Amino acid sequence: MSELATNAARHARGPIRLRLLHSQSLICEVSDSSTATPQVRRAAETDEGGRGLAMVSLLAHRPGYSPRHPGKTIWAEQPLPPAAMQ
Repeated sequence: MSELATNAARHARGPIRLRLLHSQSLICEVSDSSTATPQVRRAAETDEGGRGLAMVSLLAHRPGYSPRHPGKTIWAEQPLPPAAMQ
């Protein structure tokens, strides 16, 4: 989940908003004013970057993207173990 915030800090324009929602799962939302669509890439072994969104899409229960005006919101939902919900 920190990958979403890291990508926004490195690549986004303008203000960045981070929102964490905690219930039966943890949802991390990151919004920025960049209109660039997030791209899941297949990085080569020698690439130093480009794996972040691919990892998020593989590990998150429900990753997503929504355009907004201006910019976009990217989110990932991760289920929590029962003990974490107390």
